[in-house]
Amino acid sequence: MAGSKSVVLAALFANGAIAVLKFLAFLVTQSPAMLSEVYHSVSDTGNQVFLLIGLRYGERERTRSHPFGYGKAQFFYSFLVSVMLFGIAGWESATHGYEALTGHGRVLGRQADLFGYEFPGVWASYAVLLGAIGFETYAFVKAYREMQRQIERHGWSGFREAFRRTSDTTTLTALTEDTVALLGLGLALVGIFLTEQTGNHVYDAAAALLIGLLLMGFAAALAWENKRLLLGESLPAADENDLRRIVEERPEVESIVGFRTVYFGPNEVLVTADVAFDPVLDTEGMDDAITSLEDALREANPAVSKVYIEPETER
Repeated sequence: MAGSKSVVLAALFANGAIAVLKFLAFLVTQSPAMLSEVYHSVSDTGNQVFLLIGLRYGERERTRSHPFGYGKAQFFYSFLVSVMLFGIAGWESATHGYEALTGHGRVLGRQADLFGYEFPGVWASYAVLLGAIGFETYAFVKAYREMQRQIERHGWSGFREAFRRTSDTTTLTALTEDTVALLGLGLALVGIFLTEQTGNHVYDAAAALLIGLLLMGFAAALAWENKRLLLGESLPAADENDLRRIVEERPEVESIVGFRTVYFGPNEVLVTADVAFDPVLDTEGMDDAITSLEDALREANPAVSKVYIEPETER
């Protein structure tokens, strides 16, 4: 949890500072790509606030009405962030880029004035974009290291598997945003540079359109990953089978009648098992067997935090 919060705070600091600088650069240059980046950074800053709310809400103690706590709040707020990333930043950027592409472009090279010193306005865009790359790289490294730590902890093959299997949607969302931000900054830098060099506004406008499409594509993928957890996804089949095997191989167990797992928070898994025990076990022996099974399941997978084993008659 602490790792996720530090990742979000780093991204919030970076995006807030970048949003202000990008807007000032847009006022000077009137660049469509720069305006797309303003939408992007304002949206990202709001997104980090939502992620922090989700982290805070998820830390609340369980209540009678929420007996398993509020861990799923992080899934909800991460999903909300992906919708905002699509609805605000992605759509606005793509729309503005398309309008600029099909309309008349604006000149990027008009003069700007700072403390009596005149300079080409496009320099402001270069300075802001390069500075933004520095800020976003800092936030990206924080998110990357946290995700790498989780990959090593769970023994995943890499980031592709982590994207499909992680339940830490807060870190996943922050890493996705930072990745998209760096790609968007690169597109904006190239588009503005080509427009300045050629005098053709198409490059700048096309960069704005591509930034919007990039945002929408990543947002759709992120929303899909959050949806699976909001709907109550189980552990991946391989992990669930490992836990099931632990129960099946116990000498006190005759068979498993039912076995289920479900995420109820980031890295928090509920396991329920209906188990037919050896009929020679007395009440005390069965109680010891259940306690031993619960400990074994928690030890096998650190994400398992709740285990409920119900003795059943074999069917």
